[in-house]
Amino acid sequence: MLKHEFGIMQKDPERHKRYDRYEPEKYSCISVDDDLIEPLLEKLSEVKCYHHTPDKAGYGLAYTGVTLIPPESCGTMSEIVGADIRLSELKNLLINAQNDNKYIIHFGI
Repeated sequence: MLKHEFGIMQKDPERHKRYDRYEPEKYSCISVDDDLIEPLLEKLSEVKCYHHTPDKAGYGLAYTGVTLIPPESCGTMSEIVGADIRLSELKNLLINAQNDNKYIIHFGI
């Protein structure tokens, strides 16, 4: 089964640095099944994020790449995730990142 990985970055991403390496253990990532993310992609496509580097602003998840989700987007993403109990761990991660003013890194499938 395909998985997405989400973790909180302890330091803000560095300008001009690319985050291309698959390092879920470095960020204590949680895994979320693609079957749960796929139905949310249309709504998530409206959320401001960065793709692979903080220098490349975009919207939505880099489905097969790396997404940097800024703290100001975590609340919106949390609302999109909603109350689905299967996504409660992701929702908690988003809320914690927003409260702590931290970025989330997402590793796509």
